[in-house]
Amino acid sequence: MAKPANFLAIDLGAESGRCFVGSFSGENLSLKEIHRFPNGPVRLGNHLHWDVFQLFTEIKNGISCAVKETDCCLNGFGLDTWGVDFAFLDRNSELVGVPYHYRDQQTEGMLEEAFRRVPRQEIYQQTGIQFMRLNSLYQLLALTIRNSPLLNASQTFVMIPDLFNYWLTGVKSCEYTNATTTQCIDASTHQWAWSLLDRLGIPTGIFPEIIQPGTHLGTLLPYIVEDTGASDVPVIAVATHDNASAVAIIPRESDAWLSAGTWCVVGIELAEPIINELTFESNITNEGGVCGKVSMFKNVVGLWLIQECRRTWAANGKNLSYVEIGKLAAQAKPFSAIIDPDAPEFLNPGDMPARIREWCVRSGQTAPEDEGSIARTVYESLALKYRWIFERLEKIRERRLETLQIIGGGSQNRLLNQFVANALNRPVTSGPTEATTIGNMLIQMLALKHIASLDEGRELIKRSFQTETFLPEGPAEWDEPYSKLQSMLGSTLIG
Repeated sequence: MAKPANFLAIDLGAESGRCFVGSFSGENLSLKEIHRFPNGPVRLGNHLHWDVFQLFTEIKNGISCAVKETDCCLNGFGLDTWGVDFAFLDRNSELVGVPYHYRDQQTEGMLEEAFRRVPRQEIYQQTGIQFMRLNSLYQLLALTIRNSPLLNASQTFVMIPDLFNYWLTGVKSCEYTNATTTQCIDASTHQWAWSLLDRLGIPTGIFPEIIQPGTHLGTLLPYIVEDTGASDVPVIAVATHDNASAVAIIPRESDAWLSAGTWCVVGIELAEPIINELTFESNITNEGGVCGKVSMFKNVVGLWLIQECRRTWAANGKNLSYVEIGKLAAQAKPFSAIIDPDAPEFLNPGDMPARIREWCVRSGQTAPEDEGSIARTVYESLALKYRWIFERLEKIRERRLETLQIIGGGSQNRLLNQFVANALNRPVTSGPTEATTIGNMLIQMLALKHIASLDEGRELIKRSFQTETFLPEGPAEWDEPYSKLQSMLGSTLIG
C-alpha cells in the first residue's frame, strides 16, 4: 500500500492561527490539528498593529510540529491569512515598521477623501470591490496623506501572507486572491489599477508582480530548515486569502455559500465579475477566486460581535464558552431587538454589550440586558442581514437561489445555522468546519498534481467530510423582524 501524501496548511485568522496536517490516501483526505495559537491586535500608542514576529515564530512552530507528525515526510506546504492588511520591505528586503491592523483608526475619513479625489462610482467600476474603510486602498491613502516615512523607506508592498512566504522562501510577490481584497486591482486586467492609484497619490513603484493561486514558490530557505527540522518542502502560494481558500471547496450544486467566522461572508461563485448599478448600490464585491473563478459576496461584521461580547463578559468575571453563550441565547426571548451588525459603532474593539444596548435605545427599542438576550439579538440580526444579502444576490443573478452552504468555524453554531434556515426559508447545509484549511490543501494537491482538476478536488472533499442539513422552521415569524431591519438599512448599504 502506497504511503499517503502529507500536506501542511497554516491558516491565520483574526482571532487564532491553526496548523493542520492533511493525509491524502488517493481516495480520501483526513485532517489532524497539530498546533493552535492566539492572534489579535497589539496596541502601540494610538494605533493597532499585528505582531508579525510572533506569528512567524508560531508558523515555524507549526512546521516543526508537522515534521514530527509526519516523520519529516511533508509533500507540500501552504499558508493563508485574512485580507486587506499589508507590509513594506525596504531596498534591502527588510521589514519597514510594524504592519497596521485593519481596525486601526487611521482610516477614519479616508473614504470621503478618496471620493473627493476620484468619484465613488469610478473606483467601483474599475475595481468591482465593496467599499469598506478598512480596505488597503484607504490604509494606503491615509499613509500618503500624512506623508508617512514608511512609504518613503519602502521599495516593495506585500500582503501579510506574501510577507510570510517571502520570509520562508525568499520570493517576493503578491498572490492574486489576497491582492483583490485591497481594492487596488483592476477587475478587467487582473493587474494593479495603476491609474486609480496614481490619481489618489499613492506611489505605484512599490507594487510587485501578481501571481495566481497554485504558484510554486520554491522550497523552504536553509535557515527555516535548520530551525524546524524540515526538508526541502515545496511551498505553494495557495489562495492566500482565507475566504478564497474556504470557498474553493464549495460543490457546484450549492447555489450560495456563507463563510462564517470573525467576519461572515455571503456569496456565490461566478465565471466573470458583475459590475453594474445594482452591485454598486448594494456595495457587493467581486474578489478573485481559484482557477479563474470570481467570488461575488458581501461581508458582514459577523461573529466578531460575539467574540467582543465574550471578552467583555470575561473581563467582568463571567467567563462563558461559546457553547454556553449559545445555550443562553436559545433560552432568551425571540426578537426582543434587532441591530445592524455592520453599524460603524461595532467595528472597533471595546465594550460590545454596552454598544449594542446603546444602539438599541437610540433606535427606539428595548435594550437587551442579560448575556443570553444580547447574544440572541446578535444571532437573529446576523441571520436577517444574511437574508438581505441573499436576496440581492438573487436579484443580481436574476434567479432563485435554492440552497446555502455554511462553512468555516462558525458553522459549528447550530443555533445560528437554524436561524439562517428560518430567515432565508431555504435548506441550509453546514460544514466542513475547517473549510479554509481544506481549501488550502486542495490547491496544494492541484498544484503538485495529486489531483487533476478543481472539480475532482471538490468531489474528494464531499467524500471525506460530513455535513449537516437544517430545514426552515417557522419562516413566517421572521418576516416582520426582517421588515424592521430593512427600514433600518434603507434602500442601500453603500459605504
